[in-house]
Order: sequence, then C-alpha cells, then structure tokens
Amino acid sequence: MILDEIIANKKQELAETKRQVPFSDIKSKAFGAEPTRGFGKALSSAGDIRLIAEVKKASPSQGVIREDFEPVTIAQTYEESGASCLSVLTDNKFFQGNLGYLARIRQAINLPLLRKDFIIDEYQIHEARAAGADAILLIAACMEKQQIEDYLGIAKQLGLDVLVESHTYKELDASLRAGATLVGINNRDLTTFSVSLQTTLDLINDIPDDRTVVSESGIKTRDDVVKLHLAGVDAILVGESLMREKNIERKVKELLGKG
Repeated sequence: MILDEIIANKKQELAETKRQVPFSDIKSKAFGAEPTRGFGKALSSAGDIRLIAEVKKASPSQGVIREDFEPVTIAQTYEESGASCLSVLTDNKFFQGNLGYLARIRQAINLPLLRKDFIIDEYQIHEARAAGADAILLIAACMEKQQIEDYLGIAKQLGLDVLVESHTYKELDASLRAGATLVGINNRDLTTFSVSLQTTLDLINDIPDDRTVVSESGIKTRDDVVKLHLAGVDAILVGESLMREKNIERKVKELLGKG
C-alpha cells in the first residue's frame, strides 16, 4: 500500500534529518518563533464555508499536477482570491514539496499556514513551528489514539492548531476521543487513493456540533461545496482542482460562490 511506503520512507528521511539537526536545536527555534496566526480561529467563524487552499505540486496518484509551480506566487493568488488559510505540502519524495516553502510563503502573505505532511514523530511538530507553520496535520490512519492525544498536547504547548484527519468511523472515533477540535474528513482512501465526497456525508453525523469540520479531497465544483456546506461542513481543503487551473483566482472565486 502506498501509505505504508510513504511512512517507511518518512522514517528514513527523519532519521537522517535528526542526524543533521539535533532535536535541541529544533526545539529552541520552535519556542523562539513568532506568534502563530490562529488557523483554527480563521475556520470557525459562522457563515460562509471557508477555504483552505493547498500549495501542491504533485501527488503519488497523479504525478506532477502543476508544471509552472511557483509556491509563493500561488500563495499570494490564494490570499488575494479569498482563501481563509493555506495548506503547504512539505513531503519531498511523493509530493515534491519542501519544508522551506513554509518560511517563504509566511514572509509573503498574512494567512495562517498548515504544514501538510506525514507526521510520525514529535520532532516534526517542533520542526513545523520552527519553519513557520501555524497548524499541523495529523493523519489518524498513521497513529493510535494515545499518540494523537500526545501530539495534540505537544502542539498546544507550541501554540499550534491541529487538524486531525480521518477516513473511517474507527479513525474518527479515535480522533474525537483524543480531543481533536479541528476534525478533517479525507474523502480519499489513502490505501487505494479512490475518492468520494460521500465519506464526509457519512461521517459528519457522528461529529459533535462544537467541532470545526473540514472536508478534504475530491472537491471540484461549486455544487460540491454547496452540498458539503448544507451537510454542516465548516471548511474545505482543496488542492488538485485548484492546481490544475490556469486561472487559479477564477477557480477559487467559483468554489466560494464569488465568481
């Protein structure tokens, strides 16, 4: 399965990173970073659905999605077009991302930033904070309830918000019991990479009203957005359908009903 391959590679990458940069150095940078921008707060306001627009060059299932990939320019376009937050892919091997994108984008725009990666170690949480992230993604499929709970605690100490992503009832239950307040529902099955918005429609009924719900993956049209909003979704995370557009601004406004 592709997820197993990604996690195995991530462990190897992380071992090398730790050899190059001691955890003590990363911790020092993390606790010395400038204040975060309130990722969760930007998504929790009542009213219109919020957009987390993703800076994403490639994916394991689709290969290179955008050839003319200029992360800072894309981020600026997202901000100008009405996105509430940004998601920045930092995995290199499978998504052609880079941790350095976070710092560069943070200097260029004012929106809160999510580090989107496969986080399997507390080192990466501190690394995200040091690099300029305001929030991190935790994937429930990659960890047990106790680990989710522990990482939520570490993130809180660092001032980071946490989007905890689930795809199944079992993963969602673990996320909620661990205390997740930003609840992501990934419409993509990370074992097969098949996508269905029905995943969100099925799982949202089991999420308490006091949580912020984010639907992720497979969102392509304004009709998709309206359907999800009517079901109770607070925000959407969209990457591929934006990255494939020549006119990103027009697509953002279309999804948000501002076109």
